[in-house]
Amino acid sequence: MREQATRFFDGVLYSEHRLSMLILGVDPGLRATGFALVEGNLQGVRLVEQGVIRSPEDAPLASRLYVIHSALTHLLVRTRPAQMAVEDLYAAQRFPRTAILMGHVRGVVCLAAAEEGVEVSPLPPAAVKQAIAGFGGASKAQIQRSVQRLLRVSGTVDPHAADAMAMALTAASRRGIRLQPRRAGSPAGAWAGRAAASGEQP
Repeated sequence: MREQATRFFDGVLYSEHRLSMLILGVDPGLRATGFALVEGNLQGVRLVEQGVIRSPEDAPLASRLYVIHSALTHLLVRTRPAQMAVEDLYAAQRFPRTAILMGHVRGVVCLAAAEEGVEVSPLPPAAVKQAIAGFGGASKAQIQRSVQRLLRVSGTVDPHAADAMAMALTAASRRGIRLQPRRAGSPAGAWAGRAAASGEQP
């Protein structure tokens, strides 16, 4: 059988029929770091994997950051996304300590991506709300309902994982991928992310 003509450029596998891309959304948090791996192509978007990385609350800060970094690194190596999307830093004047701790976690998240050669896309919170719910003042509940509808996820979803889904979807939208549920039975497409460059298949 004749092989499809393909070329790899900027984290996306282009073929004669379609393009496909894996994007990892991450919602950094010291207690719980949400993640969501989303695949987008010409047929729309689908959720590949989602979950939460939790660190022991009674452990020292350095140990908790190590747990998050190690788990995220393992996830990056296993899934090999083309891009990681995280929320951009913003000032939290009412809760300065929370903002500082968030900065620590975001730092190890970005470090893990850099170590694995994954591009990091920082996204302003208002831009994520606009892309997912249609307006920049959307509530967390509205965002969660929107991502579950777009990715056809039923049941209860951890809020941190839902935020990570929103990050991944927004990044996909910025890459020109339409935010619509992939049709049932549509082909998954050629494998995406950096794995395509090396001929690997997840």
